[in-house]
Amino acid sequence: MSAATVHFEKPAAHVARLEIDAPPSNALGQGPRRAFFSHLDAIEGDDAIRAVVITGRGKSFCSGDDLKEREAARSGGEDAALSFAALIDRIENLRVPVIAAVNGWAVGGGLELTLCCDIRIAAEDAQFVCAAVNVGLIASAYRLPRLIGVGPAKHMLLTGSPFDAATVERFGLVTEVVPSDKLREASLLLADRIATRAPLSVEATKRVAGKAIDLDRDEAARALGREFQSLVKSADHAEALAAFREKRPPQFRRN
Repeated sequence: MSAATVHFEKPAAHVARLEIDAPPSNALGQGPRRAFFSHLDAIEGDDAIRAVVITGRGKSFCSGDDLKEREAARSGGEDAALSFAALIDRIENLRVPVIAAVNGWAVGGGLELTLCCDIRIAAEDAQFVCAAVNVGLIASAYRLPRLIGVGPAKHMLLTGSPFDAATVERFGLVTEVVPSDKLREASLLLADRIATRAPLSVEATKRVAGKAIDLDRDEAARALGREFQSLVKSADHAEALAAFREKRPPQFRRN
């Protein structure tokens, strides 16, 4: 059996796809986390990449941290959870939009992994579990209520029960549910759509939208104003105007 890892591919010119491969449940132990960080560093440094898809190999999206490693880390006086938390923050703050393509079980930290992504779509047989209360821990109690509201979030957080894709779509956790054999296609179509928009505009919109819930009206106006003043001077904005005038698709170059 090959070592647990995260695979990287570029299925389109401006799209990266990361696939967790750590059977049987795709736990993100130290090896996969190191691979994840390495791929994220490469993506951050590659201006050609404009959107990212994260998914799992097999029948599981991700089961979170490796609990066996967590126990070993406790015995050795190390805190492996910090590395997992750092990974979640790294994905959330990535320059480009990230799509979670949830192909099976998203459990515990695996659910937190979906929450740090910008957009979530799911296969119709996907299952979502806030498992922290089942193992004496706490997780997702910050991001989940902000995303779906306190009531539905508490239902998921406090029961530790599995919720199917149709239910979490109703809650607003995912924005699309597709047949399992169509998940890859649907996620890549979405990523490609994002990747063909003006890159600097997409990145600026992600930055402001990501913190919008924490801003008052004046703070939001200032944040939007700063981004707008930069974007209106960009070559990509000029290209969009020229393309509109000439009735052709724009060719954005991220400048």
